[in-house]
Amino acid sequence: MAGWNWAGFFEYLANPYILMGAWATLWLTAAAMLIGLALGFGLALMRRSRHVWLSAPAGLYVWLFRGTPLLVQLIVIYTGLPQLGIKFTVIESALIGLSLNEAAYLAEIIRAGIDAVPKGQVGAARALGLREPQVMAHVVLPQALRIVVPPLGNSVNGLLKTTSITSVISMEELLRRTQVLIQERFEVLELFSVAALYYLAMTTAWQLVQRRLERHYGRSDLPPTGAGA
Repeated sequence: MAGWNWAGFFEYLANPYILMGAWATLWLTAAAMLIGLALGFGLALMRRSRHVWLSAPAGLYVWLFRGTPLLVQLIVIYTGLPQLGIKFTVIESALIGLSLNEAAYLAEIIRAGIDAVPKGQVGAARALGLREPQVMAHVVLPQALRIVVPPLGNSVNGLLKTTSITSVISMEELLRRTQVLIQERFEVLELFSVAALYYLAMTTAWQLVQRRLERHYGRSDLPPTGAGA
């Protein structure tokens, strides 16, 4: 094929520089998702609070981070905050930006899952003498998980690809390292094709994990009809 370097394409598939970029994408996704889940869970509880001084700030946070582009948030964190004397490294800025942005979306997913649990079950648990933390841990969360696992899995899939935006602040993840090699070797199509294959491989692998998680949390704990008859 004219204009296509097969030898270069196969070389880039196993290029250590590209592989380290893919690894950076993976750990950045995992770290941002874990931090985002912790923050999102707290925000979801705050949004459900009857106290305005808790629900209002959480609602403002969700509105702000869902309503502005992640690209703008990253630039503000990395290049804007230093004007106020607050400086972060590239890695810190990428992780903070992704985590804060993801938390806003996860908060709504978690809140919707909690709200979907029948209120009658919550009331029955309280009537049995369970305290609020016990109600949440033993009654609400196990049922909410069945609802939130699919959208949470989709969020991980999306975050894997969204990490590429951090390349604008020179975070050396997969896309950034691909761009660096393009500047050196000028084989644009081959290198971007390799990057696309890596993203495809990572998202496909996660989809397999997500399906197993959905099957696990989607199982009913009730005995099958007629059992014990």
